[in-house]
Amino acid sequence: MRRPLRSAPFLLSVAVLLGLLSAFAPALAADTAPPKITVLYDAFGDDAAPAHGTLEKDWGFAALIEAGGRRILFDTGNDAGVFARNVAAKGIDLADLDMVVMSHRHADHMAGLAVLLAANPGIAIHAPQEGFGIYGSSLPSTFYRKDASLPTRQRYFDGEPAETLHFGSAWPGANLHPIAETTELAPGVWAIATVSDVPGTRELRELSLAVRTPEGLLLVVGCSHPGLPVIVAEAAKLDPDIHLVIGGFHYVNADDAAIADVIAALAPYDIDFIAPGHCTGEPTFAALQRAYGDRYLYAGLGAELVLDRPAGAQRPRGADAALGHAESVAYRALALRGDHAHDHAASHAP
Repeated sequence: MRRPLRSAPFLLSVAVLLGLLSAFAPALAADTAPPKITVLYDAFGDDAAPAHGTLEKDWGFAALIEAGGRRILFDTGNDAGVFARNVAAKGIDLADLDMVVMSHRHADHMAGLAVLLAANPGIAIHAPQEGFGIYGSSLPSTFYRKDASLPTRQRYFDGEPAETLHFGSAWPGANLHPIAETTELAPGVWAIATVSDVPGTRELRELSLAVRTPEGLLLVVGCSHPGLPVIVAEAAKLDPDIHLVIGGFHYVNADDAAIADVIAALAPYDIDFIAPGHCTGEPTFAALQRAYGDRYLYAGLGAELVLDRPAGAQRPRGADAALGHAESVAYRALALRGDHAHDHAASHAP
């Protein structure tokens, strides 16, 4: 028996549905793709050239985080030209971003902002809020004492200041969002705000990025000036299951006692994997590698960590993640140029 032909409205509905599915397929695929971190800027890394060009090592940090259908740029490196070339070499489109998080105001993390803004002038940039900070800020006009006995010509704003005073940034017109406290930027995405109490960087404000993934929390740190254990403690308040910590741990010139202290301070936390980079320091790389074994992941320049299974990212781990001789030489040379000569003796360890 022959089946009756479908009516024209039914066929039209099917065609429309197929068209919609086709249109939304890339977005659906992005939403279900495993989280991925691409290291765009660092002083060590594999020498293999990517498909689009050669990567250049330099002191600084930048990474692209792709998770839950979002593309988040974290920091922009130490040199605008190097940042632009590394981004191009990895085939990254800076116009295709959902947001940017700037960790702090040191030049080796923000020098590529001009490159970013040229490609994506309206992108939302979340940065630490500091009084009179480089990223712009605001303060209530009550921050200064007033004296009504003075003549008007001697008083700020003629004695009638606005309720809130706004201060400029180094990037006029940029879509900057100063953040003073830990803030959820999007569902499952947080900027963790901490303040350094370490000599050399005291009162420096820093943002870290936390992203909830199916495997647990992904924590990206820039320099960890307030102390890595302090940042991890704040992240654990959001989700105690921390799947991966990646970025600069700021023990580049620490002594062995300070390194041992930070490893001990991290031990109570439920951290599946650790992927140190940038200002962590070679002795700290080695110590963390011994402490975490196969849970230590390699995260040099150009690394792509795909969090697609409980076993962790598809990157060298443990002994296979050790720096080669050439990497060590380059890292040491670039570290001498970096602005990281702060005291990390055990007595000052966070």
